Amino acid sequence: MANQGWQFWIDRGGTFTDVVAQRPDGTIVVHKLLSENPECYKDAAIQGIRDVLGLTNDQPIPCDQIAVVKMGTTVATNALLERQGDRTVLLITQGFRDALRIGYQNRPNIFAQQIVRPEMLYERVIEVEERFSAQGAELCPVQITEELIRSLTAAYEDGIRACAIVLLHGYRYPQHEQQLAEIAQKIGFTQISVSHQVSPLMKLVSRGDTTVVDAYLSPILRRYVDQVSAALNNTDLMFMQSNGGLVNAQQFQGKDSILSGPAGGIVGAVKTSALAGFDKIIGFDMGGTSTDVSHFNGQYERTFETEVAGVRLRSPMMAIHTVAAGGGSILRFDGSRYRVGPESALSSSQSSAEYR
Repeated sequence: MANQGWQFWIDRGGTFTDVVAQRPDGTIVVHKLLSENPECYKDAAIQGIRDVLGLTNDQPIPCDQIAVVKMGTTVATNALLERQGDRTVLLITQGFRDALRIGYQNRPNIFAQQIVRPEMLYERVIEVEERFSAQGAELCPVQITEELIRSLTAAYEDGIRACAIVLLHGYRYPQHEQQLAEIAQKIGFTQISVSHQVSPLMKLVSRGDTTVVDAYLSPILRRYVDQVSAALNNTDLMFMQSNGGLVNAQQFQGKDSILSGPAGGIVGAVKTSALAGFDKIIGFDMGGTSTDVSHFNGQYERTFETEVAGVRLRSPMMAIHTVAAGGGSILRFDGSRYRVGPESALSSSQSSAEYR
């Protein structure tokens, strides 16, 4: 039975973009192109659609002929691996400036003689005098002081546009976070992530980490989503989330995008293996920028708290182990040993001369 229009399934990786399309008559078309090729096109996903439809660069995409576009993307994943997210300022309850840096004091390798602490995604911290008790009593209203306004304004004037707001017990009593969000909005911050919306669960550290990740990655993700949406006009556009489910493009958030591409890979691998008669598999997906390893034993394995590239995150996602090294990772000599990644030859802004 013929469909109403073209359907596109796109995996936008750090190095290559793969396009699988279904014509209205049901036949399948497969296409592959570089994710970054600024001399020839602005966006690989849109160019892939153009190539499949046989359009030239000056021809508009006939959006009325496209039923749906579904995408998985590693844009946010690679931005996290390469630390290329937006500059972020953290607002946190007074006295807890270093709470996220201290974390849970876990020691994964208890015998390690050199402890390397995870790199923080936020650039600076501003402490806010306020306090709710665990029972909801307002022990101290938000103190909107000149120093607070001056610190936030200074961060904005220094070019920081992303703001993460994490207050003690804010997941349950959000009034103070809402007040600060209004102030940040008036100052001009374009990305404001508040913990009671991003991760409305108890535990300051995991809630704070997730909120910072969302503030750090959402701007770069939003710019990409808007770019694709604008080219496709009113076409139904959906993105794969880290948990393996699809969501409307306008509801796609940074915290849910970390394993967007790899999650689609697991679903595809499981379905393909099932057709071949296998219900227990180990997935190994080496891309140009990163490598993803997964496991399937009859059901999809998900986790709610995980660590990706040294960053703690609390968000439902597929159980995937991601390594910041792939087929296109740059090999360099640091003076004493060779190191690989996390920069990728096709996603780095460095000149090609540095790769030789």
